[in-house]
Amino acid sequence: MTGFDDGDVPDEWILREEVTEYETPWYVGGYDRLEQPDGTEKRYYWADLPPAVVVVARIDGTRIATLDVDEDEHGAESEAENDGDHLLFVEQFRPTIREIHLELPAGIVEDGESYTTAAARELEEETGFRPSSTALLQEYAVATGVLRHDRAIVYAEGLEPGERELDNNEFLEVTTVPVDEALERAREQPANDSTMTALLLANEDGLL
Repeated sequence: MTGFDDGDVPDEWILREEVTEYETPWYVGGYDRLEQPDGTEKRYYWADLPPAVVVVARIDGTRIATLDVDEDEHGAESEAENDGDHLLFVEQFRPTIREIHLELPAGIVEDGESYTTAAARELEEETGFRPSSTALLQEYAVATGVLRHDRAIVYAEGLEPGERELDNNEFLEVTTVPVDEALERAREQPANDSTMTALLLANEDGLL
């Protein structure tokens, strides 16, 4: 995680001070003391997080019965006759907000990784499926009023069985949702921004 410098501040703003107040294994928090265009000063608080990637992973429905996925209570049954394409999802409890969410696979980009490399690694680690093809759909800044955090959406297909390897804080149930139902499912409460954004972008690009 790196801070910003004076080169990132428009001429009508003056960066007086950048202060890191605390550091955690997940993020760094602090504030910038800025002189605003009207001459007043204000502290702008931020949390600095490493970049992350969200994976829209498409799998041939005819193969679902042979793969280790759970049945989705909303109708994404793991049966051989479900021969339409599906998307891989994970269901997990989010302690921060104390809710169980249905989400697309996602994770942090490690040092030296591209977004597509990170997507392939995270997909295999979380779901046990390795993609043969990945494509970067979009990179964007998240919650720019409070976060220093970039996120990317990667589309993955040609899935093959791999080796699942969860982190010590990941307790995930893998499931699938038919492609034509994925966006509707993502909008059901509780909904989350990363999954909805990724599916909307994939849909806009004609991938769903």
